[in-house]
Amino acid sequence: MSPEKLDLLQGTLDLMVLQTLAAMGSLHGYGIARRIEQVSANEVLLNQGTIYASLVRLEQRGWIESEWGVSGNNRKAKFYSITKSGRRRLAEDTQYWQRLTGVIDRIFAMDPNAEEETGEA
Repeated sequence: MSPEKLDLLQGTLDLMVLQTLAAMGSLHGYGIARRIEQVSANEVLLNQGTIYASLVRLEQRGWIESEWGVSGNNRKAKFYSITKSGRRRLAEDTQYWQRLTGVIDRIFAMDPNAEEETGEA
C-alpha cells in the first residue's frame, strides 16, 4: 500500500458521503469531496470520477437526492442531500463499522510478546 494516501475499502466512501451530508446538510459534489479531504487531514484524496460515482450509486439506491442550484462562486451545480432511508442506512453502517473497528483495535492491542494461550498442558 502506498504511504502517501489511504486506499478506501469498498463501501467506505459511500458511508463518508452519507455522514458528510448528515453533518453538513446539502452540498455539491466538489464540496463533499473537499470536506472529506479536510476532515481526513488530506489522508483521503478524491478525484471527481470517484466522488461522482459514489453520488450516482447513492442516488440510485435512494439514500441521497439531488437538485440543481447555484454554488458559492455563482455557478450552476447539483446539490445533494441525505434522505430518510439514507439516514437509516447511515445508522446501520455506522453501527457495523464501530463494531468492526472495535474488533480490529482489540486484535492490534494483543501483546506480541505474551505467551500463546492454547489451553493445552
